[in-house]
Amino acid sequence: MPLHLIKLAVGCESVKELKDWIAERMKTAKKQGLPQRHVHITRMTPKRIDDILAGGSLYWVIRGEIAAREKIVAIEPFRDRDGIGRCRLVMQPKVIAVSPRPMRPFQGWRYLTEDATPADFGRAEATGVAAMPEPMRRELRDLGLL
Repeated sequence: MPLHLIKLAVGCESVKELKDWIAERMKTAKKQGLPQRHVHITRMTPKRIDDILAGGSLYWVIRGEIAAREKIVAIEPFRDRDGIGRCRLVMQPKVIAVSPRPMRPFQGWRYLTEDATPADFGRAEATGVAAMPEPMRRELRDLGLL
């Protein structure tokens, strides 16, 4: 069973904004002749790399909700110019919206087990909810209607 990571998408306001930001990075990489992969650098390296690479994803928390995920394809520990250990989380540049679930803020990343992950909108039973604009979904959830 794969293990996942969860992280805050700091400064990101919506899944659409996250998708647009990653698409822009991929466009820039293509122009520069670099591989089209989304890389996020963290300070800590996960200890359970094999479990994560067995099909794990990075789940993004956007505005207090687990809202999207990207499949992790590699984890690359390295040292920066100052000799400080860092880690590249390499993901497929495809953002998959998930059924939103509230999540309190935290620092860094956390492990997320398979049984604790929200369903992808493609698999979610309420497909009409997936078509709603994010602000509307958020407001309906806050009102207890979703």
